[in-house]
Amino acid sequence: MLDPLGLDAMTEAVYRALLGRPHASPAEHCSRLQLTQDQFDAVVQELTDLALVRPATEDDGDGRRLHVVNPRLGLEMLLARQRALLAAQRQRLEAGEAAVAELLCRLPVTHPAADESPVVHLDGVDHVRDYLTRLHEEVEEEILTFATGGAQTEENMHASRPLNQRLLERGVRMRTVYLDSIHNHPPTVAHVTWLASIGAEIRTAPSLSTRMIITDRRLALVALDDQDSSLGALVVSGPGLIAALEALFENVWDRAEPLGPSEKPGDHSLTRQQHETLRLLARGYTDEAIAKRLGVSPRTARRIATGLLGHLDARSRFQAGVHAAQLGYLPADGR
Repeated sequence: MLDPLGLDAMTEAVYRALLGRPHASPAEHCSRLQLTQDQFDAVVQELTDLALVRPATEDDGDGRRLHVVNPRLGLEMLLARQRALLAAQRQRLEAGEAAVAELLCRLPVTHPAADESPVVHLDGVDHVRDYLTRLHEEVEEEILTFATGGAQTEENMHASRPLNQRLLERGVRMRTVYLDSIHNHPPTVAHVTWLASIGAEIRTAPSLSTRMIITDRRLALVALDDQDSSLGALVVSGPGLIAALEALFENVWDRAEPLGPSEKPGDHSLTRQQHETLRLLARGYTDEAIAKRLGVSPRTARRIATGLLGHLDARSRFQAGVHAAQLGYLPADGR
């Protein structure tokens, strides 16, 4: 109870014992409180430093008798000391606030205000990470995420766990779309399965256009280039832009599959990843661009494309597109 005044549990217990039995000997107090003599002496010294006790003017012969200062006087002095410390701390805090305000006025703006541009560029990965921390602290209702890149790194998964758990414990709804390719990485599957077990809503899609986070239908963070984090990201706050990004998310979310076992193709059917690769091939995407959209390596993207040529009995990518349209895998216009 007296901890705010600087007395820990042991010190308070000794002080209360001295108040209740002022004529008891140190040995009796040690016995009742189950303290060693050294522990008792250390606490008495602390109480003496706090001006709550002092050696008695008339001792009992061994110089160890203690006088407890009138608690109304002693505790009031202790309160006054704490008030003075608090006032000094408040002054330091006010000075710190003024220094922070002055510093922020000299820095580039990284958080859009109502009268500023609806799009702000965060330059570099460090600014993006700082802003992500701020988003996680400020989100109140919902966070929507496109998790591009396929398999997640152990470092990122470990760092995100406590953040995501706190969000869900606060009642924030969390919806995340990962790539189908995560099914090939057991640690990532274990991570997203854990997220789902504590309340996150998880789905997977064959491809995603870019990394994106939307919070409370108010702010969005969109990566400039998933493959080059040094380029930073854009903070979007305009209502029209947010509505468009939300529509994109909901469209992908509706077509995405709930988290489950990896998809197994039938004898003559294609997986969603193969369908998406066909669609991207028909639109002229390179292996590198397809790999980026699927969250796989360029080598894996080439392997998928080569497998599709064999599956469609095609000698070229153009011919594969024609055969795919004829077989109904693609619309006639290739979209």
